[in-house]
Amino acid sequence: VKDSMRGLAVFISDIRNCKSKEAEEKRINKELANIRSKFKGDKALDGYQKKKYVCKLLFIFLLGNDIDFGHMEAVNLLNSNKYTEKQIGYLFISVLISENNELMRLVQQNLKNDLASRNPVHVNLALECIANIGSKEMAEMFAPEIPKLLVMGDAGDTVKQSAALCLLKLFRTAPEMVPIGDWTSRVIHLLNDQHMGVVTAAVSLIEALVKRNPDDFKGCVSLSISRLARIVTSSYTDLQDYTYYFVPAPWLSVKLLRLLQNYPPPEDTTVRNRLAECLETILNKAVEPPKSKKVQHSNAKNAVLFEAISLIIHMDSDPSLLVRACSQLGQFLSNRETNLRYLALESMCLLATSEFSHDAVKRHQETVVTALKSERDVSVRQRAVDLLYAMCDRSNAEEIVGEMLTYLETADYSIRGELVLKIAILAEKYASDYTWYVDTILNLIRLAGDFVSEEVWYRVIQIVINREDVQAYAAKTVFEALEAPACHENMVKVGGYILGEFGNLIAGDARSSPSTQFQLLHGKFHLCSPPTRALLLSAYIKLVNLFPEIREDIIAVLESDANLRNSNVEIQQRASEYLSLARNSTQDVLATVLEEMPPFPERESSILAQLRKKKPAVEDAIRARGEKQQQRPASGAADGAAASAAPTAATPTSGGGGGVKLQGDIAGAESNTDSDLLGLDFGGSAPAAAAGGGGAGGGSVDLLSSILDVGVSSSSSSSAAPSAASGASAQRKTVVVGAGASGSIVGEENWHKFVCKNSGVLYENDILQVGVKCDYQQSSGRIVVYYGNKTPAPLAQFASVINLPDSSLTNQLGIQVKPVGDRVGASEQVNEVITVDCMAEFSACPLLNIRFVYSGVAQSITLKLPLTINKFMQSSEMDSATFFQHWKQLSQPEQECQKIFQAKFPMDAETTKTKILGFGFSLLSNIDSNPANFVGAGIVQTKSGNIGSLFRLEPNQQAQMYRLTVHSIKPGVSKRLCELLETQL
Repeated sequence: VKDSMRGLAVFISDIRNCKSKEAEEKRINKELANIRSKFKGDKALDGYQKKKYVCKLLFIFLLGNDIDFGHMEAVNLLNSNKYTEKQIGYLFISVLISENNELMRLVQQNLKNDLASRNPVHVNLALECIANIGSKEMAEMFAPEIPKLLVMGDAGDTVKQSAALCLLKLFRTAPEMVPIGDWTSRVIHLLNDQHMGVVTAAVSLIEALVKRNPDDFKGCVSLSISRLARIVTSSYTDLQDYTYYFVPAPWLSVKLLRLLQNYPPPEDTTVRNRLAECLETILNKAVEPPKSKKVQHSNAKNAVLFEAISLIIHMDSDPSLLVRACSQLGQFLSNRETNLRYLALESMCLLATSEFSHDAVKRHQETVVTALKSERDVSVRQRAVDLLYAMCDRSNAEEIVGEMLTYLETADYSIRGELVLKIAILAEKYASDYTWYVDTILNLIRLAGDFVSEEVWYRVIQIVINREDVQAYAAKTVFEALEAPACHENMVKVGGYILGEFGNLIAGDARSSPSTQFQLLHGKFHLCSPPTRALLLSAYIKLVNLFPEIREDIIAVLESDANLRNSNVEIQQRASEYLSLARNSTQDVLATVLEEMPPFPERESSILAQLRKKKPAVEDAIRARGEKQQQRPASGAADGAAASAAPTAATPTSGGGGGVKLQGDIAGAESNTDSDLLGLDFGGSAPAAAAGGGGAGGGSVDLLSSILDVGVSSSSSSSAAPSAASGASAQRKTVVVGAGASGSIVGEENWHKFVCKNSGVLYENDILQVGVKCDYQQSSGRIVVYYGNKTPAPLAQFASVINLPDSSLTNQLGIQVKPVGDRVGASEQVNEVITVDCMAEFSACPLLNIRFVYSGVAQSITLKLPLTINKFMQSSEMDSATFFQHWKQLSQPEQECQKIFQAKFPMDAETTKTKILGFGFSLLSNIDSNPANFVGAGIVQTKSGNIGSLFRLEPNQQAQMYRLTVHSIKPGVSKRLCELLETQL
């Protein structure tokens, strides 16, 4: 370019020689004026001059200046037959012409002409331009044509290579625009092409297509293995053009190995053996002396090695290869390169989940512990924690948990939360002696109380209640822990619960007499938050039943103004109710009402469910290893049997004993949710109703059901559904984008009721009853939909699909569905769990389409899912000055929505307050000068950010009308909140 365009070279030199920014701008403006005059002049410019000036515009643009002319001249360059002129034209278009530009039609016509050209250079330039623009419109126009170039017999190698990469770009942009046809079977054979560049591009394309339609590309497995064999068995001198620092075709090798990870091990013995030989060769080459000391050589060799190990782990079928891979990775654990240590630990985490290599990984336990203590990089330390967790079994659990606890004292705050969960899971899973488990969890709370979530201390309570042999020890241990001068609030919660239930087991010791227990607990009372104080009050009333001699001391506490007149409603209610119970009940009544909590039913650990959400791949692999060990008693049977023998405590639920629960959060426990939310009596015996603390405690119960991720199955047939049926249902498409209502929408009246409440019946007819229970925390929610068959005949081919009528909902809501089985038995109830993440503000409402066959007649019901923007709103408290400051800041016309409307319901102030609080807003007092008005605030929480909102509601009793004003940061949010709240008033 410099030799052929002297003017451009001079201009670039002038820019470089400028001494200041002002001088540079002056020179650029002078050049832009010159180019503009040349383009507008009467004298026609030849191709060379156009190319030169277009190049100057490109350079000026790259310097950060806007270019608003010269586009037509660049388009004219596309008609040239000279390579350099056409190249500069396409380059300018790719960089400076947007897909909405009116010149794009001319560009597309030129692209069509060049794609049909017999000159491969012109075809390549057109393909590169299409890929660089890569818009949806380009995909729609050219995606059907490019595959023809890819499989054309007389197409050159460079054309095939460019066509494959161009089609890959279009597929990533708009996969629905790329047709799957006969060419797909032919593109597989490009893996046998002699040109390595074509093969590399084809592998990239095939790997992307495989993720969409794996069955259409099964033939690529044998061809990929054949090509891989030729590469790994070749010398670096055989592929000189594609050898990188003595490593033959490393990029192609990595792509082939990654492609094979999309399929299970080959069924053909010959092909499988050939793949095993390739992997052995790669492992052998990894231990050979390096052919170069340069880092590029080791990077390339290690890239192929790690991808080969990933394939070995994916196949999980060859014990010798798995053990060799583990040995190879073990050598990297002490490598001085941080990245290699990180990758080795990450790969060994997956190897530890294989039954064949688990023991081999355990041999490196000491090295991993050393890395945990001495590694300077926090990300490597986190991988070391993951590996210790993955390699843990009954034989080394106490040692690994001890090391983790030691590390916890100095661990980075960013990983403490996950580390606490892992310690709690391992302590429970491999506890041969539950006294050790209790010691571990209490030590966990002592060391990292702020990071111990409610699930962890819930879990220790459940296990202690379920195991009589550990109750006395737990009471003694927690009493000693509470004697410390300073203890965490979670320790107080555990202590209050356990002493309230089992304090009598240690009362014989003078050091832990009833009075001492009460004084010890009450000494922490004033330091605790309201929920913990409420729990302690429940513990006190339990102590009244256990130790009548301290009744008067406890009554004195309950009747104090600090409790009876507490601003917290829950504390006030508990204090008054417990005071009445302590004063007026006989000992027999107390013994009945306050009897010991019954054992919890057995269910999956909620802590494990929480960790699985954070790291699903590793957790699922560990669980799969356990299942394989149980299926293969000959290999790894000891661990499998030991793991299966470990009892698992239950998620709490109210049982038959009618005792007062120490806290609704634990013991309210979903009796109505798990058994029969809809209140249908299907012939089974319903569990006894919870006798919890009422009031705010009820809300806590709903919160727990989401935290513990409790599965619901009230019918025996649903829990015993055939695996084939459940597998089929799991594969059904449960969320459909852009689909409208299948039939008319019913149940709208009930749907409006859910705007301000979270549970109830959504729809009911003579055949089916649909109930919903929702729980929302910040930007996430969990909706459990209950389907009750009211008939004596089963509902067959049962299926439910969530329709997103507006395609924008796919970016605004993240929805995952755990589908129901395809049959609902006679007079039975099943449930469907829907998890929702609010990514951004939304206004449209997802639809729930239910289809089934009853008595040979197909039925279809379409309902609105009770999912609205206010469900993700948290109430916000503020004083008058702050409120009016925000109100004025949000006073732009687009940020305000105001409606004046007739009241639909009786204008009762208390009812209105209840609805506003249920809607999600707070109610702020002493803000409005008119005490009859309602003022409040809330924050809509989304993954992309929080949206503050304020409201003012002015009722006019005489006219029976309201004026509602909502201010919000986002215009759409204020409008939607206003619309929703209007329906409730």
